[in-house]
Amino acid sequence: MKTYVDIIRELREDRDLTQGYIAKILGTTQQVYSRYEKGENEMPVRHIISLCKFYKVSADYLLGLKEKD
Repeated sequence: MKTYVDIIRELREDRDLTQGYIAKILGTTQQVYSRYEKGENEMPVRHIISLCKFYKVSADYLLGLKEKD
């Protein structure tokens, strides 16, 4: 099963979006967002919620608890 790190990268790349673009949506920097995708930093709940809304996926899917949304 995929981890949320794999899923957030896959969602972004499938839409041809940059880390900088997603970072702006989350109100953070590209460097911080990059650390989320590398698994170096834990993603705050507020960012998980924002990504779920942006990508129109459930939190269970984004967190890797459910296969497909």
